[in-house]
Amino acid sequence: MESFGVLWSRSYRSMVQAKNTPHRAQVEHLVRRLVYEKLGRPVPRVAAAPNPLVVNVSARHCHLTQEAGEALFGPGYQLKPMKWLYQDGQFAAEESVTLIGPRSRVISNLRILGPCRDINQVELAFTDAIALGFRIPVRLSGDIAGTPGCMLMGPRGFFEMPEGVIRAAPHVHMHPDDAAFYGVNNGDIMRLRVGGPVGVTFDRILVRVSPDFKLEVHIDTDEGNACGLGPDSPVELLKK
Repeated sequence: MESFGVLWSRSYRSMVQAKNTPHRAQVEHLVRRLVYEKLGRPVPRVAAAPNPLVVNVSARHCHLTQEAGEALFGPGYQLKPMKWLYQDGQFAAEESVTLIGPRSRVISNLRILGPCRDINQVELAFTDAIALGFRIPVRLSGDIAGTPGCMLMGPRGFFEMPEGVIRAAPHVHMHPDDAAFYGVNNGDIMRLRVGGPVGVTFDRILVRVSPDFKLEVHIDTDEGNACGLGPDSPVELLKK
């Protein structure tokens, strides 16, 4: 039987030949399937999924319109990618801003995620909101009507947001193939089970489906800390 190292190498090459830089989770997923096939054992449901399940902690950040970016960084300014994120085309920018909340409490170095969007939105964890003096609702990204606003400060000026400060609802990005595998539709609710010494099951993971998405769950820093999420944490998506 081929060694694990050979399987790993063959899996990696197949991903590269697909003209995509392989993410670690994708390679591990393919290797698990090959190992089960070589052993002649049935592939577990999770390992047989069309794509690997990735769970990431989304730290506090903001999304800006081009107008807001120019107010903060100067006319015609373009965000510079610092780190590409798991979802294609999304990046953490080199640029950050200072958030000024109620009673002039601030969070400095609030990271901007790019590219620019058609709305301005700040996503905070619950403890961030407490520190700033905000009372923010749990909302799906883009649903900002009636939410608190704030002031952002950049190197070239200020930008006032009349609304848009939220705590992002835990959610999962899915390709239609993933949605078919799990038997869910856009807008459905799933559960996320995280194992480990302080394992937790999240009961309200909102499903978002698009052909542009990779399978990825987003939880915030409070939620990630509560369940001790790490690279080796066993995770499982479950239909309600």
